[in-house]
Amino acid sequence: MSTNPQTPDWLALATEARAWPFEEARKIVKRLEKTGKETALFETGYGPSGLPHIGTFGEVARTTMVRHAFHVLTGDKVPTRLICFSDDMDGMRKVPENVPDPAALREYLHLPLTKVPNPFGGDYASFGHHNNAMLRRFLDTFGFDYEFASATDYYASGKFDEVLLRAAGKYDEIMKVMLPTLGAERQATYSPFLPISPKTGRVLYVPMKNVDAKEGTITFEDEDGSEQTVPVTGGNVKLQWKPDFGMRWAALDVDFEMFGKDHQTNAPVYDRICNILGGRAPEHFVYELFLDDNGEKISKSKGNGLTIDEWLTYASPESLSLFMFSQPRRAKRLYFDVIPRNVDDYYTHLANYRTQEPDKQLENPVWHIHSGNPPTVDMPVSFSMLLNLVSASNSEDKSVLWGFIRNYDATMTPENHPELDRLVDYAVRYFHDFVAPHKTFRAPDEREAGALQALHDALGDLPPDADGSTIQDEVYRIGNEAGFEPLRDWFKALYQVLLGQDQGPRFGNFVELYGIDQSRKLILEGLARG
Repeated sequence: MSTNPQTPDWLALATEARAWPFEEARKIVKRLEKTGKETALFETGYGPSGLPHIGTFGEVARTTMVRHAFHVLTGDKVPTRLICFSDDMDGMRKVPENVPDPAALREYLHLPLTKVPNPFGGDYASFGHHNNAMLRRFLDTFGFDYEFASATDYYASGKFDEVLLRAAGKYDEIMKVMLPTLGAERQATYSPFLPISPKTGRVLYVPMKNVDAKEGTITFEDEDGSEQTVPVTGGNVKLQWKPDFGMRWAALDVDFEMFGKDHQTNAPVYDRICNILGGRAPEHFVYELFLDDNGEKISKSKGNGLTIDEWLTYASPESLSLFMFSQPRRAKRLYFDVIPRNVDDYYTHLANYRTQEPDKQLENPVWHIHSGNPPTVDMPVSFSMLLNLVSASNSEDKSVLWGFIRNYDATMTPENHPELDRLVDYAVRYFHDFVAPHKTFRAPDEREAGALQALHDALGDLPPDADGSTIQDEVYRIGNEAGFEPLRDWFKALYQVLLGQDQGPRFGNFVELYGIDQSRKLILEGLARG
């Protein structure tokens, strides 16, 4: 993921660039200047209590954008690593709603996720292993440069032992940080250490009877009432999730981690624990949460919102990356209806990139999406226009759609416009699943019918090769002469009567693509509903 800026001027522009990945990268540059570290470590976290969702991908994609900006700002001279850390030793506190036969998992509550049987079948050793594999599969599909890390492996292998022993020695200091954040009832039983029961294998939320810093052990009451003493090392315990954040930062010497707004109030706790354990808290970036179609936070266990695979069924990976880049500090609905806009916006940004000055190129989302090397793509037809073409033609046959496209421009073929051909595939699938089921045609009222007839006749008087602007002028003229006020009511009538939807494309461009003769037939079909 290296970038090789060509001139010092390019570096100077990057130093002043306002795009948020550069703002975050500059913080990391200053951090390393203070610490003297020769490698920058980026981290993202994943809780495998459910299948990976787009929010998980977004965290890796956004961190990768910051990482690339850091490479540019340092002239690609400072090595970096990105660790994707899975908290798969966490106990399963509730059964996810979106797994096969959820009732069968109830007996495994509070076991570490890597000890819960895999409800999906297959060769994976556990529910946690399965979900980790799904995460890696998707990240690999996108070509992310990362190192996967498992909490189970890190705790059990001893990679955290040194800091865990330090936590035993700093137990009272950690408790002073944690107790004020808890209610009275929780304070009475709280411990930052969660022992793994030697008898049941469950993650226990129990108070400590003793913490022996010298021996590196904890003593607690097991589920059957027996007293147990175990070392804090070797995977016999894990830390509560808030102390675990700070411990991991200290153990790995993390320089940057972003997290959702739901973590924001806890960030000072993570920082203080990291410092107590001898680390230096990393730079943070807090992003807003994604919402489903009802405005509720998306959740892995609920399975609401969009899955990774669902987005990629209907649109390109690049459009998803654009969604992640844009306004990360603003809450956004993550549902099917946001897809068309992001597809078209991506190609608009791509088209603008080639004509922009270098300083503007660094602000363009496609520069960050493509790690400084956006492709050159000719996209003559928008995704929204293709959706309307499918809708108007009432055909989901690719060859029919390409017939309209070739009538518009005989030189265009799937072979010389592979990106457009890919978009046609997406449009057909999206229309079939999300547009067609909701299409509702209505009959025109008397004024609308008169205007539609006038438009039908006016189109007949135009030359067959009239361009979209000429056609649009006629649409405006007829709407004004018919007395539509505001004029958008005229366009709304066109969409509802002719396309069975409330919104649509720039109508002149649509007619140019669909063809004047076909458009006149479409108008006659609409008039016949009256």
